[in-house]
Amino acid sequence: MANERTRGLDGIFRPRSVAVVGASRRVGSIGRQVVANLIAGGFQGPVYPVNPKAEVVLSVPAFPSVAAIPGPVDLAVLVVPPDAVLTAAEQCGKKGVKGLVVITAGFREIGGEGIVREEKLRAIAARHGMRVIGPNCMGIINTEPEFACNASFSATPPPCGSVAMVSQSGALGEAILADAAQAGLGVAMFASVGNRVDVTAADLLAYWGDDDQVKVILLYLETVGEPQEFVQVARAVARKKPIIAVKSGRSEAGALAASSHTGSIAGADVAADTLLQQCGVLRVDNFRDMFALAQALLTQPLPRGPRMAIVTNAGGPGILATDAIAGLGMSMATLAPATTKALRKVLPAEASVHNPIDLIASADAARYRAALRLVARDPAVDGLAVLFVSPIMIDAAAVAQAIVDETRGLQKPVLACVMGRQRGDEALQILQRAGIPVFRYPEDAATTLRLLCRRFRWLERRPVKLPKLRVDKRAAARVLAAHGAGGWLPAAATEAVLQAYGIPFTPSRRVATAGDAATAAHKLGFPVVLKAEAPDLLHKTEHRAVRTGLRTGDEVFAAAQELLARLGGSFPGLSLQVQAHAQGHREVLLGMTRDARYGPLFAAGLGGVQVELLRDVAVRIGPLDGKDPEEMFASLQGRALLGAFRGAPAADLPAAFDALLRLQQLVLDFPRIAEVEVNPFILASRGRQSAAVDGRLRLEAR
Repeated sequence: MANERTRGLDGIFRPRSVAVVGASRRVGSIGRQVVANLIAGGFQGPVYPVNPKAEVVLSVPAFPSVAAIPGPVDLAVLVVPPDAVLTAAEQCGKKGVKGLVVITAGFREIGGEGIVREEKLRAIAARHGMRVIGPNCMGIINTEPEFACNASFSATPPPCGSVAMVSQSGALGEAILADAAQAGLGVAMFASVGNRVDVTAADLLAYWGDDDQVKVILLYLETVGEPQEFVQVARAVARKKPIIAVKSGRSEAGALAASSHTGSIAGADVAADTLLQQCGVLRVDNFRDMFALAQALLTQPLPRGPRMAIVTNAGGPGILATDAIAGLGMSMATLAPATTKALRKVLPAEASVHNPIDLIASADAARYRAALRLVARDPAVDGLAVLFVSPIMIDAAAVAQAIVDETRGLQKPVLACVMGRQRGDEALQILQRAGIPVFRYPEDAATTLRLLCRRFRWLERRPVKLPKLRVDKRAAARVLAAHGAGGWLPAAATEAVLQAYGIPFTPSRRVATAGDAATAAHKLGFPVVLKAEAPDLLHKTEHRAVRTGLRTGDEVFAAAQELLARLGGSFPGLSLQVQAHAQGHREVLLGMTRDARYGPLFAAGLGGVQVELLRDVAVRIGPLDGKDPEEMFASLQGRALLGAFRGAPAADLPAAFDALLRLQQLVLDFPRIAEVEVNPFILASRGRQSAAVDGRLRLEAR
């Protein structure tokens, strides 16, 4: 797979000769800028401008066509009008060109004839075995000295380094390169992929994953492309080197049309975010965080845990850093008694020897040195943020050198935050030269520490085999076969399917009249729950279609009469369900919605009627492994509500884990299932029966 993906990419990124088809003499034109960048970038092979109306472009002899070029051509950059691209591509194919970079726009992005033109370009490239970047892109860059190739119209030549970058947007690609250069981040290779007629982000991940000069990969994505292919490649590459992504498009407007709770929560951005996390890609919100994280990954070891320490000379920034660390899911390290005792000996009485360690404003290089020598080596500390607000009387450069000296060789990450101007620039340079990332504000340092922790956890995690589940596939198939038209199944059919796969439901009876409801309640035993059911009645609580805590036959009879009278005219086919009162004490949601791009999305979270309001739900893209359900519930903000508190025992979470895996088995066995949800699944305490009280299932038509 990797060989097929990377086939021919050396012809694009490491060409021996480059033709620029559409090279121009006009100042400010893209065709002229590409030629200028190739020459200024130090390309070692011949550059062939192709322009039938010019003999020379930028002092380089030009040719009327690709066919007229006397030598072989590895890479051709097309900067001709859209209606001339196909002719130029065909000429390149006949010439034996290995790769095309099609900068020209006017393809799929404009629709109509542009789509047709793009398909023809794909066919030409396939016929001649050419790899294609673009169309509608800004080009590619390789800063590797031996193969230096700036085949782009970028106005910012990036410094050489060990980061590879891909951008789906040409305009943003220019900004990314400029900001990377300003941040001092060296670039090994860059590609603006545009419409991805051939080469995709997954192809570039595979190519750079095997490139020793590339240490970190950065992605700007507007869409993930082919998600299953991306996951397969990204998961393998992320084991070898970090991948950081800015993924645009966080809107959840598309989720508003979903009918189930799961569908409304698991929107498009949740799916993309989940996909990136599951394959080890570190998603950030902006390019500032991307560049900061890249610097940290290039120079710092990963923390082996979430326990962070802060050393500061100012209380305010220390509090901000502490709040950020706690708010981002990490913890403040508890220093060993020996460390605090030793700190008390070397720090003034006004200083704080507990984390965050506040050295107070008079702290100089000697005080930083003494404190860091102790704190950095405390075994309870997994990572360190050193904050320095530069007062006029303190030598900032000396403090920076002390930070460098006392953390050199430390097998845990060290990030710095320098605030103030007194020799601050010099301090910044000292820290950066030593490989210590420097931040303007402590919250940014905390964000980077969190992402370093996330990468360590992902690398440490290993898949867990699924348990063998006993299910009755034939029984479920019989029920589903009876609903060939698709749509939402009746509640009784949904329960039958779920029970066939081992998901228990509380005992119930379905009846048509108030009298039958009272009789059923006596048979089940009080208290009972009464529900109205109809094909179009999906969210019962919104229509006040549920009555709970009914303790006598008279109460059941009266409630049934009221439901039938009030809802019967609005919901054809209305019936009643009398259900035994569940024995559990915690409500959770388990569900799946099948996304057209990403496949089955599984959800688990706090359930009941407030699920869409609380939105405390974890989502994973299938297939789940044996550890995913446990991790999903552990990631919930309200996970403490499922534990023991105020005299109530802890909920039987393993019952929820088992039910979620059974739900997965069901949807894998029956791809026609578009949505399925159990909400609420009521968890009892250990040793008692947890059970579902409501479920819904939607089938695609056969």
